[in-house]
Amino acid sequence: MVTAIVLAGGQKKGLILGQEELLINEAMIQIGEKHMIEYVIQALKGSSYIKEIIVSGTVEKIQKIFYEVPNLVLVQSGETVIESFKNAIMALNTPDCKLLIVTADLPLLTTEAVDYFLKTCFEREGDLFYPVVKKEINDQRYPGVQRTYVNLKDGTFTGGNIFFLDPTIIKRTLPVAEKLVKYRKKPIRLASCIGWGVLIRYLLGTLSLENAEEAVSKMIGIRGTVIVSPYPEVGIDVDKDSDLELARKLLCS
Repeated sequence: MVTAIVLAGGQKKGLILGQEELLINEAMIQIGEKHMIEYVIQALKGSSYIKEIIVSGTVEKIQKIFYEVPNLVLVQSGETVIESFKNAIMALNTPDCKLLIVTADLPLLTTEAVDYFLKTCFEREGDLFYPVVKKEINDQRYPGVQRTYVNLKDGTFTGGNIFFLDPTIIKRTLPVAEKLVKYRKKPIRLASCIGWGVLIRYLLGTLSLENAEEAVSKMIGIRGTVIVSPYPEVGIDVDKDSDLELARKLLCS
């Protein structure tokens, strides 16, 4: 079984609500009658793979929403994504349980998308699993949505905002993970962190998914596995006004 960790401590500048000076907790952004995080929790609760959910966020606010939800643990978020993750790890009831890491800004996430990803992870070998989605699938399902894409030998892909991992790798991979998280939306910086050979192959258009998978695995010292997902919802996060407008259009109609 799987424990899901939802990282819900992120702050968005009020630009997303048309208020430039105000900081908004992204998990609490209103979409219809629900807060954004409620859509994420709903998708996770529907999965037969997930035994427990830990939310790392602003406990004072989030507990008012989920005070009656079973098998859900709340912990205070840290100042960074990695600190929030560490706080959630401390609250694990089953230390050896596989972990699904999810950000709270994925209101379009569905149980079907979660189950496909987890099922595929269990069928493959690896310590850390990461989903990518082909650009043509994103464009077909959500035309006009702006995403950060990487052009590889086998196609053009965008990354997801969920991860699946074996908890035994956490201690030795956190320092590298911090860099990867920091540059996840900057392909060239990310490639340079992994290695100059990877960067050169990326710039020449000869880098494949398999090459990237092998390079990251070697860099971190684990078995990293890329899952090509047919579900764009694993990566459509609310980063800007247009993302929020899309979510409200689809979820409030």
